[in-house]
Amino acid sequence: MADDRRPPLAGKCVVATRAAEQAGELVRELNARGAEVLLFPMVCFGPPEDWAPLDQALLHLNEFGVVIFLSANAVRYVFERCGDLDVTFGASEGARPFVAAVGPTTERALIEEGSRADYVGHDRTGESLARELGQRIAKSSVLLPRSDRGNEAIALALSETGARVVEVIAYRTTLPDNIDEAVIKLIRRGAVDVVMFASPSAVQNFVATIGGDNVAKIAKWVHFAAIGPTTAQSLRDVNLPVAIESVESSAHGLAESIERFYATQR
Repeated sequence: MADDRRPPLAGKCVVATRAAEQAGELVRELNARGAEVLLFPMVCFGPPEDWAPLDQALLHLNEFGVVIFLSANAVRYVFERCGDLDVTFGASEGARPFVAAVGPTTERALIEEGSRADYVGHDRTGESLARELGQRIAKSSVLLPRSDRGNEAIALALSETGARVVEVIAYRTTLPDNIDEAVIKLIRRGAVDVVMFASPSAVQNFVATIGGDNVAKIAKWVHFAAIGPTTAQSLRDVNLPVAIESVESSAHGLAESIERFYATQR
């Protein structure tokens, strides 16, 4: 007879491809449900190769009516650079531009920096945010700090509202130098249950690291999980099935989604 007191994910092995510094909460959430978590970072972050475009924008922040943040990383690097330049982003009305965040995780990053979002996107994608803002930003000068691997279609979607968009690279997204070969072997053998992703960059780096043919094979017995619709679509774009998609873009939301998936499997 099964022991109903066992944690819901007991015996499951989840590979977390998030950057090492961002995986802590997810590890805790999954461990609390009984899962074993293997850290396998497929992205890491660093400063832009050239600070000048971002610096120029921040030193003339008062010339922008709107700033749009598409990730917590963009918030982190912008506010760190503001500190380096002795630029005050401001938290009060009249002291800073209108600030939009793509979703609640990015909103929380702003709050942690002592700021706030005037608008938070509902669908958690850049294109959706552009549509939602619509006339609010028409004819406005918009600052869009982003990753060097950001989706360029977002700037186009913003421009179509009538906004004047200035894109600047706030940070770089790269593949970590050290890749755990032991985890690669486990993944290729199908000795893990779930591989989770939180960004399209992680999906792209994972396929490049494991090998396209190998990924197609392991998709037959490994479940792929995505935080949010953009990451889920990036999996589908490389013909990988999305078994688990978190509605909530957070570690808690993903852990809950994985738990619900296996509850239905039982």
